[in-house]
Amino acid sequence: MVKKEEIQLRDPFVFVDNETNKYYLFGSTDPNIWEEGIGFDVYISEDLEYWDGPFPVFRPSDTFYSKENFWAPEVHEHKGKYFTFATFLRKGSRIRGTGILCSNSLTGPFLPHSEGPVTPEDWHCLDGTLHVDGAGEPWIVFCHEWVQIADGELCAQRLSTNLKHTIGKPITLFKASEAPWTTAFKHRRFPNRNNYVTDGPYLFHSQSGELMMLWSSFIDHVYAQGIARSTTGQVLGPWVQEEEALLSNDGGHGMVFSTFEGQRMLTLHTPNKTPLERPIFIKLDEVNGQIVVRRD
Repeated sequence: MVKKEEIQLRDPFVFVDNETNKYYLFGSTDPNIWEEGIGFDVYISEDLEYWDGPFPVFRPSDTFYSKENFWAPEVHEHKGKYFTFATFLRKGSRIRGTGILCSNSLTGPFLPHSEGPVTPEDWHCLDGTLHVDGAGEPWIVFCHEWVQIADGELCAQRLSTNLKHTIGKPITLFKASEAPWTTAFKHRRFPNRNNYVTDGPYLFHSQSGELMMLWSSFIDHVYAQGIARSTTGQVLGPWVQEEEALLSNDGGHGMVFSTFEGQRMLTLHTPNKTPLERPIFIKLDEVNGQIVVRRD
């Protein structure tokens, strides 16, 4: 058993299992996410403080379509099975995309479900998340990376009911620069352009039923977490950005869940530097329709 402060993990994702009254913590668990990928592990807890694990839930076969950049696994229950949406770098093309794995158990093994990434084949993409709309139709919401288009985008695309492939064309929801709180940065690979990052979208509903999106970017080179809201309650928006970031202290790629006691929580990793990154858990409140960090 380990304390949360001892767990090196990026992009934390908590699955709250009401059957066992336990929390399952997934994330980018490779010691160095830029090297050849090992796989994904899970930690299990009853109190969010002490965790059993790590337990391996995914290890690639020799024929798997990726060997690098095993990033940001999210685990969603859908039609009686568990599906992992995760980022992988395709062999050969050197393009990142979100692929889908499947298992009958939260502890795996998770096996390839989609035939390679489901995001557009010629797009650099990452951090796909599952959203099931009010009509029961599944969507993938994902990032079109700044490395390809400079001003990173959040996009949505319909998924088949079996989650094996996408349907139709991707639709841009918004660009990173549209948020008042994001700032541009220069990069040595692209010295003549301004760049804006989109990372880690996660969709959830406010207490009043509004559809919200948690996502990450940077403020003056510091990792930050912000929120957008759909004015229609639909995944295609339009999406309106909050004026200020929810958090701006070198933490991000988070998600929102509720504890067994009903407390809404934000989990994210901080600091944004390997090998120092750790998952943290922050209480959230809703005040006059705004999601805010509890200050107690």
